[in-house]
Amino acid sequence: QVQLVESGGGLVQAGGSLRLSCAASERTSSRYAMGWFRQAPGKERERVACISGSGDRTYYADSVKGRFTISRDNAKNTVYLQMLSLKLEDTAVYSCAARSLPCSSSTNRYDYWGQGTQVTVSS
Repeated sequence: QVQLVESGGGLVQAGGSLRLSCAASERTSSRYAMGWFRQAPGKERERVACISGSGDRTYYADSVKGRFTISRDNAKNTVYLQMLSLKLEDTAVYSCAARSLPCSSSTNRYDYWGQGTQVTVSS
């Protein structure tokens, strides 16, 4: 059982930046692809980014390409989501998830989930 804990969310003005962290309870290097998802009120959860177990492949939603960067430090069992040029529409609860197979855009194909962290972008 892998436990995931997100941190780094908060309130930021439009155009600002935040870095989210997802700490895993056990060694996840090479075993798990890690994804960041978000869910805004009244909307379905969507995958924002995903990184392969080795870190050599990354995937992004079109809405965040060029603004968000996913990375991982396997020595620290931690995955990051650097978010730049934040927009009002980035407001959501952000969650990380682990999958023991390659990255998938489907939310129901991830094995473990964190509780989520709120990101609020204000004007």
